[in-house]
Amino acid sequence: MAAGTSTIREHGNAYNIFILVLTLFSLLIMVLQLLPLDATTLDLLRVYDNAICLIFLGDFAYNLLGSRPRRQYFIYQRGWLDLLGSIPALGFFQLTALFRLARLSRLARVARLLSGKHRSELIRDVVQNRGQYALFITLLSAGIVMVISSLVVLQAESTSSDSNIKSGGDALWWALVTITTVGYGDRFPVTPIGRGTAVFVMLAGVGIIGALASILASLLVPSAEEVAAADDGAAAGTADGSDVARELAMLRAEIAELRVALGERTSAG
Repeated sequence: MAAGTSTIREHGNAYNIFILVLTLFSLLIMVLQLLPLDATTLDLLRVYDNAICLIFLGDFAYNLLGSRPRRQYFIYQRGWLDLLGSIPALGFFQLTALFRLARLSRLARVARLLSGKHRSELIRDVVQNRGQYALFITLLSAGIVMVISSLVVLQAESTSSDSNIKSGGDALWWALVTITTVGYGDRFPVTPIGRGTAVFVMLAGVGIIGALASILASLLVPSAEEVAAADDGAAAGTADGSDVARELAMLRAEIAELRVALGERTSAG
């Protein structure tokens, strides 16, 4: 690297859109924590907020390690605000919830990066990197469905005397096993709202698992274009090999003729 130059880690559009949507969703969770909800719902919201904080901490570390010098991102790109907005509360540091407003800096930076892209450029990027977009969209969809469904089921089931979903942990466990289509059956909704939500989660889970399976298959199985390119390369290699063999045969014939001519001159002398 030349002296005096600085670099900042760049991300693809799919990753930037993922961070943008996740930031908006985290701000929505922050707003919900300000509402007069019951203690179990607030505890569940804090669990999700801490999980998002860990993702943002990973994003901060990834950006910081990819910047040269480090202050280029930490100071000039306001990475310190990203750090403040990523500190999890973990049940001990409740005042860190005030730092969530620092996520607006990340939101503004990512929105500014995406606003500089033309629509045709974004469409072309989606076509060329559809695997990345599919992966991030699938992960976002799974997370959003889990959060919303667990909150709705907890609100609907906690007031029913026949329900066995009474705490945020019960609702989180139910949402996890339902969206993954495992369905242990130890936690299940009994109210109409809860069962309607369960039907939605089951249908969404089937689609999400299918999408993840197709993404994995696309990574392991080569596409038709890659197979065609490999066949063309093999055919070109075979053609090149036959040309080399033909040239070697011609060289051997010329060497044999030279040897015969040299032997005739030697015997004549």
